[in-house]
Amino acid sequence: MQVLSIINICLGAIFLLCYFYQLVYILVAYCKKPDVLPDAKPSKIAILIAARNESKVIHNLLGSLDKQDYPKEFYQVYVVADNCTDNTAEIANNLGARVYERFNNVEKGKGYAVDYLIKSIERDLGEDFYDAYIIFDADNVVEPNYLTEINKTFAKGYDVVTSYRNASNYGASWRAAGQGMYFIRDSRILNLARMRLGTNTFVAGTGFLFSRELCKRYGGWPFHCLTEDGEFTMHNAVNDAKTGYCNSAMFYDEQATKVKDSWNQQLRWCKGGLQIFRKYLPQLIKGIFSRKCLSCFDMTMCLTPAYVLSITAVVINVVAFVILSILGNNVFHILINMCWMGLAAYFGLLAFSLALTISEWKVLRGSAGKKILYIFTFPLFIFSFIPAAFVALFKKVEWKAISHSGEDSATKKD
Repeated sequence: MQVLSIINICLGAIFLLCYFYQLVYILVAYCKKPDVLPDAKPSKIAILIAARNESKVIHNLLGSLDKQDYPKEFYQVYVVADNCTDNTAEIANNLGARVYERFNNVEKGKGYAVDYLIKSIERDLGEDFYDAYIIFDADNVVEPNYLTEINKTFAKGYDVVTSYRNASNYGASWRAAGQGMYFIRDSRILNLARMRLGTNTFVAGTGFLFSRELCKRYGGWPFHCLTEDGEFTMHNAVNDAKTGYCNSAMFYDEQATKVKDSWNQQLRWCKGGLQIFRKYLPQLIKGIFSRKCLSCFDMTMCLTPAYVLSITAVVINVVAFVILSILGNNVFHILINMCWMGLAAYFGLLAFSLALTISEWKVLRGSAGKKILYIFTFPLFIFSFIPAAFVALFKKVEWKAISHSGEDSATKKD
């Protein structure tokens, strides 16, 4: 029992050592209001959308992009209808997007589709036609000032600019709210703090800009892991790309509400994190002992350590409980320790969700009652990653489509 207690204390100490810096990030993020940037000369932007059977939702995104206050002659929307079996291409074309259809049953995934779209644009217009590219998912909706605001940050010389990712259906379920809160944390706290400290921001799948020069440097979009956004992020960190964050460029993302969809997403993210961890860990470790020390340490912690430590703690305590039960020993203390560990983690996450809900209250899309309720369910959503991370260690995982409602709830409140 004493040995088990020591192990648990050591695991807790390691966890605190790994993630204490994020508490500092919270202070940095909230020490002052985000900067208001001056107007910038319009850049020529290509908006890239990889869509696979997204006929239910793509009209919402295209409609919001058509309402931008950015000069229309400076941006164009491109859609790659990737292995579609519905009328996604027809809808996108009718709504003013330039559409490329792609059918490839060997090279599957968003990364391949984005690379195909970039190369198609460069083939038709030349590689220097656009100054930058922005990637969106088909279920996104953007605020009218999105392009204007993100261009202001891009004009400061960044290779990559991430933006504020909000949940369009925050009030739909505790799972949607949990995922929405997770992305808001990434945006409003972590990425804002990273930008202020001059370290690399984390690109979370959609709603980000990257420069033409970076695209040339990387040879298009050569990122094909299950989580190609994380792969792109780690590649930026070890290759000295200058990345920033624009708090005033907000877009909305529809989060999974069904248990099956949420589980498939979590499984893919955990498996993708393991793929990236294996691929980039040596370079990240090397970077920790260089001038990029904080950035590479931060990116390493963003991959799998939290879930590995959590799984290790759970497995050790469960195994000890089973063995001591078989031997007829008193296991009451193990149960007490496990409860204390769970409660400590729960209330730590609860304090975080409370602070973030208060600070972002006005932009969360849901009724007051649901916003309050989801403060208490956020820790449960985070805990749900633990079994997904465990299964991802052993299971072969492939991308699976997530069902969408098709309702544009970005401008609605419950």
